[in-house]
Amino acid sequence: MIDPTPTIPASRGPSATTEKLRETAIKLEASFLAEMLKHTGLGATPDGFGGGVGEEQFSSFLRQEQANLMAHRGGIGLAETIFQALSRSASND
Repeated sequence: MIDPTPTIPASRGPSATTEKLRETAIKLEASFLAEMLKHTGLGATPDGFGGGVGEEQFSSFLRQEQANLMAHRGGIGLAETIFQALSRSASND
């Protein structure tokens, strides 16, 4: 009987190091995006009827999660540039 599940040779799949470098690059881009979102005023509490101290404290979590989603969906391309630089650096070691 033929097994219907395809098998990918080990040499064709991404290595654990490559995946770790890519995830690190995405995390760096997300951090950058979160900081940029902060400076745009995203999550800033309104002057009138705001949520108080709790809203101020948790708005950073909202910004970070939005930045994570942006970075994982392609972001602004910074992660790919970081990944390429990290890959070159890792291959030179």
